[in-house]
Amino acid sequence: MSKSSPFKSSVLGMQGNLLSFALKLTLNKEEAQDLVQDTTLKALRNEDKFVENSNFKGWMLTIMRNIFINNYRKSTRENTMVESADECERICMAQFSDNETPEGAYSMGEISDIIAAMPADYREPFSMHVAGYKYEEISEKLSMPLGTVKSRIFFTRKRLREILKDYR
Repeated sequence: MSKSSPFKSSVLGMQGNLLSFALKLTLNKEEAQDLVQDTTLKALRNEDKFVENSNFKGWMLTIMRNIFINNYRKSTRENTMVESADECERICMAQFSDNETPEGAYSMGEISDIIAAMPADYREPFSMHVAGYKYEEISEKLSMPLGTVKSRIFFTRKRLREILKDYR
């Protein structure tokens, strides 16, 4: 018999424990079943990384927990992506206007127009940064060197300050 038969049997024997743990993490039966499936596949693909005579159940539950955390982080990042200039203008209003006085307020339409007029190479990293992405995440998402991301955000801020200075 090959080494994989007892390993596969152990993985299959864990399905009930995995489902219980997945239900505690997701609080949703369908998501829990998907998480069990992802965990099972990852464990089977990484059989060579399991150390004999170690805690198999702990190893499996750690795989599941890590998949759950990574999926959560990924969905959080995707859901915070700024999709349009309208969303960006709402975020930017707090940073670039003083709504306490009429003369200090800068209309949302004007901010939207300024942001929309910027080249996409500058607008996209800036919008993502305003939405809460870290420089490294922006770099990865846009396939752009980290230094380029930082300089484009810096120059976009500088340009906005120049444009908005007369309205403060």
